[in-house]
Amino acid sequence: MEKKRNISIKEIAKLSQVSVATVSRVINNNGRFSEETRKRVQEVIKQYGYTTNMTAKSLRMSKSKTVGLIVPSIDNEWFSHLVLEIEKYFFEKNYSVFICNTSQDEQKEIAYFKSLDSKMVDGIMCISGIEEIPTDVITRNIPIVCIDRKPKDHANAYYVESNHYSGGYLATEELIKKGCKRIAIVSRNKTLSVNKQRLEGYRQALKDYGLEEYSELQLLLDPSDANYEGARKAINELIKNKIPFDGVFATNDWRAYGVMVGLTENNIIVPDDVKVIGFDDISISSSCHPSLSTIRQDVISLANEASRILFDLMNEKEIEVSQRRYIIPVEVIRRDSTKKKISQF
Repeated sequence: MEKKRNISIKEIAKLSQVSVATVSRVINNNGRFSEETRKRVQEVIKQYGYTTNMTAKSLRMSKSKTVGLIVPSIDNEWFSHLVLEIEKYFFEKNYSVFICNTSQDEQKEIAYFKSLDSKMVDGIMCISGIEEIPTDVITRNIPIVCIDRKPKDHANAYYVESNHYSGGYLATEELIKKGCKRIAIVSRNKTLSVNKQRLEGYRQALKDYGLEEYSELQLLLDPSDANYEGARKAINELIKNKIPFDGVFATNDWRAYGVMVGLTENNIIVPDDVKVIGFDDISISSSCHPSLSTIRQDVISLANEASRILFDLMNEKEIEVSQRRYIIPVEVIRRDSTKKKISQF
């Protein structure tokens, strides 16, 4: 069977007995034309299997209808959820999304920025990752929006983030209100604003409630080991060194789960002996035993706000300085790991 050739818009216009401009309006569903005209043009398109040459269209319009999405770890459930929501937003706007997983490797992130620039993407979205955005490797003026990542030079940056300071405060406050006096924090030892804000919230809550801040209870893990296993080992070390504590705030749910496993291995009962709270509210928090209290981030709002800003920037919409930063509220999700022990008489 002979393969159909991709005829031109000019030929479609001739066969449909309309102007080239009318064919263009029908294809792009833009402008005025009758229903009869639409059906006639679409019949010719269907008959000849016409497809739009996106490369040529991109060159004409100086737009590729593509977006680059930099993500530090696609196997992290929280990041995956965020990526899915962003991809969904842009798909509905007829944009394709290049998803670039950096594995938290700085050189890989820089390489992806170069690659996205060469692919002529219309905009770039960055989720966490390295603190400095490598704009020096980009040859075009591409709009960039960050999620949970406040660049060092952020005077002109666009970013959307959860209220991590509030989250750190609320998590610590939850433990304090449940009777904890010596509260440990298990976090990642990295300078990214997310980590710093959660730690600052923890410290402020201790101060506001008149509790002492103990340096030996601040377990700041090496970035290469700031996971479930690293948290489990850190809490085991704390117990081995006989350092007393009655509450733990872990700055993500997998670290919190690692803490609970470590406590169980040492016959320490959660929540009777030690109460634990995490951050993110991923699936492990509701499925583990005991179920994990945590701080929930509004993933849908984060994705939609950041996507909206990037979409507006790509379409040259003016955004006021006051709207360049969005902070999304967080909330406490109370489960079994912070329940008060019920006195039995």
